[in-house]
Amino acid sequence: MAFASKIITCLLVLTIYIAAPTESHITCGTVSSTMAQCISYLTNGGPLPSSCCVAVKSLNLMAQTTPDRRQVCECLKSAGKEIKGLNIDLVATLPTTCGVSLSYPIGFNTNCDSISVAV
Repeated sequence: MAFASKIITCLLVLTIYIAAPTESHITCGTVSSTMAQCISYLTNGGPLPSSCCVAVKSLNLMAQTTPDRRQVCECLKSAGKEIKGLNIDLVATLPTTCGVSLSYPIGFNTNCDSISVAV
């Protein structure tokens, strides 16, 4: 019986260890500084700087958990509201333009709480 309780304890510890994190480790400062390369393009249009797509891909790689993706979403929405003259159409198509596939739309009306990472 003692052996069975040790196995159950080990399984509980393992379950807690591999469970998805509930907090994001990405800050809005990181999101803003990463995406700063894109502001000129997103406000003025014109040629898309390659550094902007590098930033989009980098941010996508950083946000691999559901909490991280939700945090990035909230940070982008918050920062976007502060940028005058932001072209919403360019914002919405930026990930696709840079070759990043997302399963949710990008925009001010996006419900960040609905974003999840499929396992």
